[in-house]
Amino acid sequence: MDALGVRGGARLGDDCALLQPAPGTQLAISSDMLVQGRHFLSTVDPAALGHKALAVNLSDLAACGAKPLAFTLALALPNADDAWLAPFSRGLLALADEHGCQLIGGDTTRGPLNICITVFGEVPVLNGKSQALLRSGAQVGDDIYVSGNLGDARLALEVFRGAVSVPAELFAQARLRMEQPTPRVALGMALRGIATAAIDVSDGLLGDLGHVLKASRVGATIRTEITINLIATYADYTRAAGQFDAFLSEKQRLNCVLAGGDDYELVFTAPASAQAAVLAASAQANVRVTRIGQIDAAPGIRLLDAQGQLQPDDYDSFDHFG
Repeated sequence: MDALGVRGGARLGDDCALLQPAPGTQLAISSDMLVQGRHFLSTVDPAALGHKALAVNLSDLAACGAKPLAFTLALALPNADDAWLAPFSRGLLALADEHGCQLIGGDTTRGPLNICITVFGEVPVLNGKSQALLRSGAQVGDDIYVSGNLGDARLALEVFRGAVSVPAELFAQARLRMEQPTPRVALGMALRGIATAAIDVSDGLLGDLGHVLKASRVGATIRTEITINLIATYADYTRAAGQFDAFLSEKQRLNCVLAGGDDYELVFTAPASAQAAVLAASAQANVRVTRIGQIDAAPGIRLLDAQGQLQPDDYDSFDHFG
């Protein structure tokens, strides 16, 4: 735990971990809870669940531009089953090792399966100013970008629900995106000093972007002819099979992308003058980014099609109490 400057010999197993931020940095802290039946299915592979449990927390650090340092794990289990715990731990710790993020404590108890992780990261402070990416910095005229692809996780969920039917190979690709998301940590750090605001897409693009707009007191225009192609797993598969639009209607594809959630990509804003810097950050992190719209002065989100016509916004993002 050298990165955090743990003092007094504290280690995993002590009552507390003692954290000392490095000089010129501040701690970024986030917690996420995953509840069986609400956030994941009972049939999920435990190794994939271990990966996702940490990934969703690392995604919060990515949205803040923070470097991962450590995490705690609170785990409620119906039974202490080694056959489940061993692969869960492998999936969890493999991702932790990949990001240099050390397990420093937590708790376990008997109960319905519930996973709560608190993650710690660090962001630099330059000339007395934090370099953290926040939700509140978007400015009128900024471009809006999304990393990677959106909608695949929702596609997998719709298959699980029996709402759509797709070929087994396509379902397998979409399911992998739902159960083992990739936190965009490197991109978040590369965007420090470039992006004006950021958030990760956990509950749906429109809903999460809405949090940025509310915090920044601005609005947005989104181009649907661009966003519909962000569900690239589906688009690439059907295009290769010569069956584009064979399994999902345009409305269903847009619903997956705009309201799907569980993607853990970054949606962020940056001045139009920073386009070259955004693309350089994208190349540095080896993550594709797509410009999907622009920040406006008028409140709310406007969806425009390829002809510039206003489209109805009847896409509902995930509601934890809905």
